[in-house]
Amino acid sequence: MRQAHTSLQVQTPGRGFVEITHDTQTWVRGCKIDEGLLTVFIRHTSASLLIQENADPEVVRDLERFFARLVPDGDALFEHRAEGADDMPAHVRAALTQTHLSIPVIDGEPALGTWQGIYLVEHRTRAHRREVVLHLLGE
Repeated sequence: MRQAHTSLQVQTPGRGFVEITHDTQTWVRGCKIDEGLLTVFIRHTSASLLIQENADPEVVRDLERFFARLVPDGDALFEHRAEGADDMPAHVRAALTQTHLSIPVIDGEPALGTWQGIYLVEHRTRAHRREVVLHLLGE
């Protein structure tokens, strides 16, 4: 059994979806591990990870509109506003999504479906530099 790990530094423009599929696939290919399990983990509490359709950009725009309706900035329900009106809503949005993904690796490639992409989802309104840890275990 072999393993490898690295970190991706991802600059976000502010709230929205940043696709990291290509960088992830490139790293997995370079590991020369044919069969295994890839863990993708984000080291933040106000951003998250999703596997979602990457063919039609309307999908991520619709998801952004859904999150805006579900967890609006400045909602009076929230007391935690240490970094602004988007602070607690960003934490709630992250709690409703995922901080890690498990993706099978088959024939040296992440076993994603035809229309699937890996996204870092920035839930804060301002730009951030986010760290995503990749860990691959296999043979």
